[in-house]
Amino acid sequence: MVREITAADRQLYTKLASEFYSTDAVLYNIPASHIEATFNEMMRSSEYAEGFILETGGEAAGYALLAKTFSQEAGGIVLWIEELYVRSEYRSKGLGSEFFAFLEQNRPAARYRLEIEPENERAADLYARRGFVSLPYCQMIKDTKMKKEG
Repeated sequence: MVREITAADRQLYTKLASEFYSTDAVLYNIPASHIEATFNEMMRSSEYAEGFILETGGEAAGYALLAKTFSQEAGGIVLWIEELYVRSEYRSKGLGSEFFAFLEQNRPAARYRLEIEPENERAADLYARRGFVSLPYCQMIKDTKMKKEG
């Protein structure tokens, strides 16, 4: 089951996001204040960020975080799947596919976009099965708030 994150999920979301940022699916950890700011933004409005809890058998199996933007290139709204985390004991049970089916049914967009670490072959296979393709260019960023840890 996929459900929207609510105010009552603050502790659960913080725990799940902290777990995610301690995996090798990300380049580096982030400060707890960023997780808190994201939760606060989701509770303020769904204008920029939306979060979901993935559940199975009444247990929290993971979470997903979406960010929203508009793209002239795509011709409309783009939903960035910022984070999709499934706890290890719940992997290979169809939760990722269930989330993408939920997303396409309930959050239509001109484009869905995500990033992946090249070493995360399991996730890449899931994304390819769901119709995602690799882009032939490099992205660049300029962080103005976050400093890399480590």
